[in-house]
Amino acid sequence: MKKIIYIFLTCIILTGISCKQEEEKEIKQQNSEMNITDEQQDFLGITNIKKLSAASKRALEWDMALGNEWFFEYEVFDLKGDLAYEEGVVRRDPSAMIKENGKYYVWYTRSTGPTDGFAGDIEKSKVFPWDRCDIWYATSEDGLTWKEIGPAVKRGDKGAYDDRSVFTVEIMKHEDTYYLCYQTVKSPYTVRVKNQIGLAWSKSIDGPWEKSKKPILSPADNGIWKGEKQNRFAVDKKGDFDSHKVHDPCIIPYNGKFYLYYKGEQMGEAITFGGRQIRHGVAIADNPKGPYVKSEYNPISNSGHEICVWPYNGGIASLITTDGPEKNTVQWSPDGINFEIKGVVKGAPHAIGLNRTADTEKNPTEILRWGLTHQYKTGDYQYIRGFRTWNKKHHTAKGESKE
Repeated sequence: MKKIIYIFLTCIILTGISCKQEEEKEIKQQNSEMNITDEQQDFLGITNIKKLSAASKRALEWDMALGNEWFFEYEVFDLKGDLAYEEGVVRRDPSAMIKENGKYYVWYTRSTGPTDGFAGDIEKSKVFPWDRCDIWYATSEDGLTWKEIGPAVKRGDKGAYDDRSVFTVEIMKHEDTYYLCYQTVKSPYTVRVKNQIGLAWSKSIDGPWEKSKKPILSPADNGIWKGEKQNRFAVDKKGDFDSHKVHDPCIIPYNGKFYLYYKGEQMGEAITFGGRQIRHGVAIADNPKGPYVKSEYNPISNSGHEICVWPYNGGIASLITTDGPEKNTVQWSPDGINFEIKGVVKGAPHAIGLNRTADTEKNPTEILRWGLTHQYKTGDYQYIRGFRTWNKKHHTAKGESKE
């Protein structure tokens, strides 16, 4: 009997030792794969490297050399001169700024009068602040006091693809030519109308501008509306992420080609746990005037609103704001398509107009140190303001030494 008990206990002990050895082996393998160092454990405050939560495993995949360079805080301020708030006038969606002839130049959406919505006569009303707009431009010697010059690109003739409104413009200079890309709407402006992207170019920064005779980018044509009633949420098939509208264009020369980044709005757009169902895409061309071919990898974001992209470290950085589960993040892609989160911010200025004169290699967010934004004064009227940002380096209590 004693012999049997001895054998039984021996088996239990050996089994326990075996299990423990297997567990230790598994932990060693896991730690070896994750390469957990004492410095990582200390910095991340991990209690037990043998028991790692999903959060700790994600944290261990972070780049530990990453500092606060992708994180920023911001403030906005009023501009002087003609871009100060003016009752009855809408000025919004400033382009990036470029500097020519010793002056900063900016282009923007401009309209007059209040917004009526969709309740009235569509042919006579102004349904959005960005309806019945033209693209204007202004100049400044210091980026603070601005002089409005006049219209750069006007709406097209009746029947043209841009006869209702041209808006949300972005500037690009390539070689000796300037390019403006922008959103377009053709009348009538209904809730189901498809928004497209147009292009204009000029050898002179002050124009005149020659417009493309047809859009350079259009929504995907694979969604199906449900019924005839003007309801943009009623669909039999939603289609691609950009089946309803292509918005907020921005062209970046990159890797010998031209990358047109844009915001896509989907037919039957849903509200998700991150807000509106908004995503970004990219279309690529060999020539600034196109043709632009949408990437097969679209959408390239699962979140965002206005496009805000810039070159950095051989890749493309992107500020993702307002909508989606990854909103309020700064992301970076080594190839302009596959983006990863680099920093999370508390928020950001709306519709940023970047300062394209900035040294983008000095700091990942150097181009955001100052620029332009827009702000709603009322639901009818918006105006252009300035913003500045900074990398936060310390957090201390009142009276506490930063040292």
